Amino acid sequence: MRDIDHLIVGGPGVATGRTKDVYNPSTGEVQAKVALGDAALLDRAVQAAKKVQSEWAMTNPQKRARVMFRYKELIEANMDDLARLLSSEHGKVIDDAKGDVQRGLEVIEYACGIPQVQKGEYTIGAGPGIDVYSMRQPLGIGAGITPFNFPAMIPMWMFGMAIACGNAFILKPSERDPSVPVRLVELFLEAGAPEGLLQCVHGDKEMVDAILDHPDIAAISFVGSSDIAHYVYKRGVDNGKRVQAMGGAKNHGIVMPDADLDQVVNDLTGAAFGSAGERCMALPVVVPVGDDTAERLKAKLIPAIEALRVGVSTDPEAHYGPVVTAEHKARVEQWIDTAEKEGGEIVIDGRGFSLQGHEKGFFVGPTLIDNVTTDMESYKEEIFGPVLQIVRAKDFEEALSLPSKHQYGNGVAIFTRNGHAAREFAARVNVGMVGINVPIPVPVSYHSFGGWKRSAFGDTNQYGTEGMKFWTKVKTVTQRWPDGGGDGSNAFVIPTMG
Repeated sequence: MRDIDHLIVGGPGVATGRTKDVYNPSTGEVQAKVALGDAALLDRAVQAAKKVQSEWAMTNPQKRARVMFRYKELIEANMDDLARLLSSEHGKVIDDAKGDVQRGLEVIEYACGIPQVQKGEYTIGAGPGIDVYSMRQPLGIGAGITPFNFPAMIPMWMFGMAIACGNAFILKPSERDPSVPVRLVELFLEAGAPEGLLQCVHGDKEMVDAILDHPDIAAISFVGSSDIAHYVYKRGVDNGKRVQAMGGAKNHGIVMPDADLDQVVNDLTGAAFGSAGERCMALPVVVPVGDDTAERLKAKLIPAIEALRVGVSTDPEAHYGPVVTAEHKARVEQWIDTAEKEGGEIVIDGRGFSLQGHEKGFFVGPTLIDNVTTDMESYKEEIFGPVLQIVRAKDFEEALSLPSKHQYGNGVAIFTRNGHAAREFAARVNVGMVGINVPIPVPVSYHSFGGWKRSAFGDTNQYGTEGMKFWTKVKTVTQRWPDGGGDGSNAFVIPTMG
C-alpha cells in the first residue's frame, strides 16, 4: 500500500488525518491512499509560491523557455513510466495513457516558444513625440483544479502556460488518480524550476473551497462537471479572481447521407468508446440524417461494436479498459437503465459486463442505444461512459438544431463529402469546437480549447494564445521624452486632442 502525499515546499507538515483510497480499476483493489489537505496546508504552499514568483517573473522569457525545453525532454524520457502509472490508477489502456501525456506535452512544446508568444504591441508616433506600447505581465499565483479523466494532459495544459508566462502555480489534481500529477511536478523541479514555483496539493471540496477563497491566488483554471464548474466560477469571481471553468459535454456526430460510412464507423468506435468514454470530447451521440442513413449506419455499427475488446489497462489488444471507480460504473449502468425506461432501444447492452479473472474490476461493456429522443434525460445529460446513442434526424436542419439547442456546447462533428454542407454547418452550429470528418476535434496546442454554453464558464479558453491571455494582464505605457529647454513649449498634449 503506497501513501501519496502533497508535494509542497518543506514537506507536508502536520497531516489532517484524512485520506482517500486510490483504486486499481482493473482489479477493484485499493492500491494507495492519498492525503487530503486543508486550508492551512494550502496557505503554506501559497507562501512558498509568493517567495519565488516575483523573481521568476523577472527572469527573461528565454530562460523560462529553457526550463520548458528541459521539461519536454524529461517527459519524453519518462513517457513509458508515466503511461504505466497513469494506466494503473485511471484504467485507460497504455496507448490511451501515452496519448494523454502526449497531448499535454504538446502544450509544453508551445510554451517553449513563450518569448514569441508573449510579445506586446508598439505604436510609434501615437502623438507628437509620443510612443505607446503594451506589455503582458503575470498575474502572480495561479491554481489548477483538474479532473480524473486526463491526469497528465489537463494539468500540463494549465501549468505549462501559467508558469511560462511568469506565474507560480499550485495544482490540485483529482484524488482518484493523483500519482501522475505528483510525478509531473517532480520532473518539473528536475528540469531546473525553482522550488515552490510548481507545487501539488491534494484534497476534496474542503481544498477546492480553500483555493477559491485564498486572497493570494489570482487566477483559477478548472475542468470538471458543469454544475461544479459553475460553482467554481461564481465563487472564484465573487472573490475577485480570474476564472476559467470548463464543464461537461454531450458531443454530437452528424452523419450526412453521402458520408463514407466505413470511415464513420471506424471513427465512432474510437471516439465513443475509447478511454471507456470518459472524455469530455468523446462522441456519445450520433445523428444520422434520414432513415436510410440510420439503418445503413446501424447495420455497420453493430458488428464493429461487438468486435471491441474490453480488457485490463495493460492488455495491448484491448480497445478500452475499465472506468475509474465502482461508483462510476454504477452511475453509467444506471443511465443505461434510464434510457431503456425512457423508451430507448438497447441494441447492444454493456450492463453486467464481467472480465474473466478480473471480476472485481470496474468494467462496462460497449453499449448502443437507438431511437433516443431529445426529451429523454439520458440524452440531455452527460453519461461519461462507453455508451453510444443514436438520435435520428429527418434532414440537415434538424441535425444542425440538435447540438445547437443542447445545454452543452463543447464539441461537434459532421461527416460528409459535401463541402457546402460542411462549411454551412461549421458556420451556423452553436458549439465551440467543430470537426469536419474529424470525430474528436480537440484543437492543436497553438490554437485553443474551449466550449460554449454550459460547457465553459468564463470568456478565455485553455492554452494557445488564449491561454497566454488568461495567465497575463496587459499594461499599456504612453511615453514621451521632452527635448525642450523648460519653457513650456513642449507641453504634453493628449494625442486625441492634438
